[in-house]
Amino acid sequence: MNFSRILYSIFLIVFIALKSIAQISPGELSKVHSHLEGISNCTKCHVLGEQLSNNKCLDCHTELKERILLNKGYHASIDVKGKECATCHSDHHGLNFQIVKFDEKNFKHYLTGFNLTGAHAKKTCKDCHNAKHITNPKINAKKFTYLGLNINCVNCHTDYHQKTLSTNCINCHDGNAFKPASKFNHASAKYKLSGKHLNVECIKCHKIETQNGVKFQKFTGLQYGSCTNCHQDVHKNQFGQNCAQCHTNESFTTIKGLNSFDHTKTKYTLEGKHLTVDCKKCHKQKYTTPLNFQKCSDCHTDYHKAQFAKDGLSPDCSLCHNVSGFSNFVYPIEQHNKSVFALEGAHLATPCFDCHKKTEKWTFKEIGKKCIDCHKNIHADFISKKYYPDDNCLSCHNPATWTDISFDHTKTDFKLIGAHTKQACSKCHFTKNTDGSKQQKFAGLQANCTHCHLDKHYKQFDKDGATDCSKCHEFDNWKPLKFNHNNTAFKLDGKHANLACIKCHKPTEVNQNKYIQYKISGKCESCHS
Repeated sequence: MNFSRILYSIFLIVFIALKSIAQISPGELSKVHSHLEGISNCTKCHVLGEQLSNNKCLDCHTELKERILLNKGYHASIDVKGKECATCHSDHHGLNFQIVKFDEKNFKHYLTGFNLTGAHAKKTCKDCHNAKHITNPKINAKKFTYLGLNINCVNCHTDYHQKTLSTNCINCHDGNAFKPASKFNHASAKYKLSGKHLNVECIKCHKIETQNGVKFQKFTGLQYGSCTNCHQDVHKNQFGQNCAQCHTNESFTTIKGLNSFDHTKTKYTLEGKHLTVDCKKCHKQKYTTPLNFQKCSDCHTDYHKAQFAKDGLSPDCSLCHNVSGFSNFVYPIEQHNKSVFALEGAHLATPCFDCHKKTEKWTFKEIGKKCIDCHKNIHADFISKKYYPDDNCLSCHNPATWTDISFDHTKTDFKLIGAHTKQACSKCHFTKNTDGSKQQKFAGLQANCTHCHLDKHYKQFDKDGATDCSKCHEFDNWKPLKFNHNNTAFKLDGKHANLACIKCHKPTEVNQNKYIQYKISGKCESCHS
């Protein structure tokens, strides 16, 4: 028997067998499989002598086979994997038999690999499983199918971000609502929020604009390398673009490193006491609020309360003071001498506060022009006002030194001559009290010699209760140059003319007072025995 005859015999046997099977077919195929009617198509689904073959089913349903091989989808889940296809999808039950059916309400959608949560749980199957969302043309050609959907969000939802962000929307959004993006964490972005930025509304930085004809909120491509990318430079580049060298993102008004801030970059350079002043003392509002600083009075009150004002305007403090401190002031002598009181003599060395700060406050106007306005008149009630009219001390004294006196003594009843011209006024006009204090005497001072000088002759030459020393003495020295013995009652002649005075005028003592006895008897026996 040749080979061709053998093949023919086999074919004949198979044909007879299949014909027998057709005669015992359980029923008509469903509409989707109706194209497989006929005994010649049985082996497309069945294996001879066996039941349905899953492999043959998947040879036709390639879209399922592909997902099962990738271990994806419902048919690769633990509830379905390993089962015969006919367990769920039996046929031969008539042309109108629904070969695919299941309970939509109780279907375990999570077995598909896409768990319905949030807003998705409220959707019907047809909301998602429709031709609008199926991109595969082969699957889309079917009237209805649960296949062909992609779990990527943009498969069903419009990509609001227009491919500027990842299409894996669940990185930021949850299934409840598109807004807000509850899962978004700005710390995972290139620009991490801190300080005040944490409380800024997103729209402040991420503006909404129109792109490709639709509204679009820009989240990427923003410039953030410099603060001025978002904030206006209120300093107008006066301090450069590195705002962080002074400011923190906790608050724009919180300044860091104030002690190291280079104020020379401003229009006002800090010097002296200003270096230690708290910034808030000057910048009471915002640091960007313009300040007037051209005059001291822009910041400082006029401590002197317009004492130097002219035409209602006070001069600038810098005329006398400097930034080293208000206690450090310079008011030149030349400037002072232009005032109503020119400084001379000892006044040149007098500290300012001796005259201008006699109380807690400094006074400059109407503090006195005459000596007695500042100095006590110690001669009041002692010297007649006719010698210093209008209480003018300069009638006798000068500003250089108080003890340098130039008084014309000829105006009095006692003219100074001789040794008297060399004496200090205090020699005659001041006496010491028992307690050591001094008592001045001017008015009523007696002119006779014994009022000031000790009468060494103990009233031997008194006449009417007074001794006139000038009859013997002159004012240049104490020697009795004017005394002439021949004018006395005892004229010296003969041997008497050459005798020493002591021969006749002996020392004597009365009441413990030693003196020379000049008043003696003119009789011879008074000296000669």
